[in-house]
Amino acid sequence: MIRTNETIEEFLAQHSADVAEAVRRAAAAEVMPRFRQLAEHEVDQKSGPHDLVTDADRLAEKYLTEALGALLPGSVVVGEEAVHADPATYEAVCGDAPVWIVDPVDGTRQFVNGDDGFCTLVALAQRGVLLASWTYAPARDQLATAIRGQGAFLDGERLISGAPEPGRDLEIATSHPDYTTDEQKRALLGLWTDGVAPRPCGSAGLEYLAVARGELDAIAFSWEAAWDHAAGILLVEEAGGTHLTLTGEPFRVTGDNALPFTAARDEATARRVAGLLSGGV
Repeated sequence: MIRTNETIEEFLAQHSADVAEAVRRAAAAEVMPRFRQLAEHEVDQKSGPHDLVTDADRLAEKYLTEALGALLPGSVVVGEEAVHADPATYEAVCGDAPVWIVDPVDGTRQFVNGDDGFCTLVALAQRGVLLASWTYAPARDQLATAIRGQGAFLDGERLISGAPEPGRDLEIATSHPDYTTDEQKRALLGLWTDGVAPRPCGSAGLEYLAVARGELDAIAFSWEAAWDHAAGILLVEEAGGTHLTLTGEPFRVTGDNALPFTAARDEATARRVAGLLSGGV
């Protein structure tokens, strides 16, 4: 628990492992017991057949809201399911209080289908600045972490995104067609060109992890919900990568970004992808 006058940096130095443990416990208590065991009544639609929510999403978010709030009194939690219930809670991302940005099950469709490509995402931010992130893939028992200025790690091993191999097509994960409007599809058309190999994305959090590991060259996404991007943006940054919107500015977790945007394993790749996206608009 944070002490009086303790800074966020001091809190993270003392309690980053406690946050990681809370994320693991939430997944162990509410997510994994339902993995490949979901009953029909535990799965619902939100905005349509491609926008699913499960009891695991709701209960893991409730667990994390309580645990993270107890670790850092005075902080607030912005979770995907809470915002769905009350969109006004999203405004806390722009406020002065430390904010936990939570996606309890990122890749719900994969989770529902029994695929292990899902994760739990937690990021800590304040006044729009990302300070720390945790990306946990419980079915794979992989935990990636990042603290601003201290690097990115996967299961304790430093992540270095590196640069693409010269002459090879850029591998880019893009917004999945099932979640993309016609206008957004047109904006992404710039990636269908020589030297680029685009494919639909899976779990956003795991795609960011792939960029940070140097296994994927870039992502190109057309939506800006903070819970999908906050943890991954910091992970890519701390691994040596960068991110750009169509105006050439970094992606802002507080919103109002020129979309689509990219996060890439190095600056040259980010600029190339951003340029192709601008041509597709």
